[in-house]
Amino acid sequence: MSQEVNRKSTSRRFAPAGIVFAVVGAALFAYFVWRAGPSEIWANISKMGAGFALVLVLSGARFAVRAWAWTLCFEAPHRLSVWEAFKAHLVGDTAGNIISLGMVVSEPTKAAMVRERVPLLPAVAALAVENLFYMLSVVVFLFCGAATLLLIFPLTKLLWWLSVGILAGVVVSVGVASWAVRRQLRFLTAALSWANRRGLGRGSFERRRVRAAALEEKVYGFHSRHRARFMPILFLQTAFHLLGVAEAYLTIYLVSAVPPTLLAAFLFETVNRIINIVFKYVPLRAGVDELGTGALASVLKFGETAGVTLAIVRKARMVFWMSIGVILLVSRGLSLRAVAAEAERAQQAVTKGSLESEV
Repeated sequence: MSQEVNRKSTSRRFAPAGIVFAVVGAALFAYFVWRAGPSEIWANISKMGAGFALVLVLSGARFAVRAWAWTLCFEAPHRLSVWEAFKAHLVGDTAGNIISLGMVVSEPTKAAMVRERVPLLPAVAALAVENLFYMLSVVVFLFCGAATLLLIFPLTKLLWWLSVGILAGVVVSVGVASWAVRRQLRFLTAALSWANRRGLGRGSFERRRVRAAALEEKVYGFHSRHRARFMPILFLQTAFHLLGVAEAYLTIYLVSAVPPTLLAAFLFETVNRIINIVFKYVPLRAGVDELGTGALASVLKFGETAGVTLAIVRKARMVFWMSIGVILLVSRGLSLRAVAAEAERAQQAVTKGSLESEV
């Protein structure tokens, strides 16, 4: 009963913020579409024709390579097929893009969706490892993109400071992460101990601490037990970004009168990564994607309209894959509300230690 009350309380707390982000995003989206010119944008989109199918293939391949990377992060005796991981990624991404503040739902949803195939704790641990590799690849990708912008292009003051901030953030993040991995810092157990000292969750502290320690041991232990998998996983994460560059190149090629270059496509994907990370809580990145991509398109001499068109095409392919995710949910007799509840139960199961029989 108390868990149900807490879940409803959490939902009520997140709902107003989600509505605000959605409204602001929609307003920004409408403004930048109007400023770029709806008729010009539609004319650009109409040029794509069957080329949009190729964009869908490239974006689907990105889901596939990250799903494949996830399967490589499981430890024996647990295994997961690429197909099952792919479907879970689609459902998790759908939940993350639709549900208010879905960034706290997306990853637990993936683990919850494969619960019939593998126990929850190994699935969560494998996701944590895969996300560490993903974040490492993103850090390298963003560093290269920000350095390229600073060295080659004349930037506005805002873009200059943004690029410098990214470079500084990457250096600090790499330093902190390297230190944490070398020392094998236990963030979850430290957070639980901090809460326990303040009288929070004393009754179940030891059980939660054991579960948190088990999860952290699996993540850090992967580093020492499976070094041979590092290069294949990093290769798949690199492929994820390269497919994004190819998608940006193809889209600009189809919608813009100015021929694209690989460098321009690389920079468009860099900005796309930044927007996806910083504004994950904005549904479909509405408004902020048009703002960032349109500004970069102006700097690269493609024109703001081409940048806004690229952002809209991204939304169209996101909606396509989200519809597939919804179909997968319906085929399992679930709804977005049900999968959000399942994801929250997955989070509670890992942190509260209700997986005694699943470890």
